[in-house]
Amino acid sequence: MNKKEIVGLVEKIKIIGQKEIETYALFDSGARSTSVDTRLAAKARLGPIIKTTRIKNPSLKSETRRPVVKAKIQILNRIFDTEVNIQDRSHMSFPVIVGRNILRGNFIIDPYKNHKLYKKMKK
Repeated sequence: MNKKEIVGLVEKIKIIGQKEIETYALFDSGARSTSVDTRLAAKARLGPIIKTTRIKNPSLKSETRRPVVKAKIQILNRIFDTEVNIQDRSHMSFPVIVGRNILRGNFIIDPYKNHKLYKKMKK
């Protein structure tokens, strides 16, 4: 059994496809799956698309379909082989959201750990 590590709301990670890209990610226990911005996915050369998934947005009472690809994500020197959905996140503060598909059993989020970095990047 893996020891759970503590992460802040925001951490530096690597997206590993045919290329490695270092970026910041928001760790969100409310998100079921990990989501990567379309431009970042293209830059890392993630793909091919293996399926699509439906994402529900309860606040908007809507549902969208997103492509899903396999990716490796490095967090705190641990590498996770996982599936990520791809979406346009250009209007959002963070290009990656790390969801429960990676968090569960691996990490505990401490919102105070990187709160200054989170506030700075959230603007």
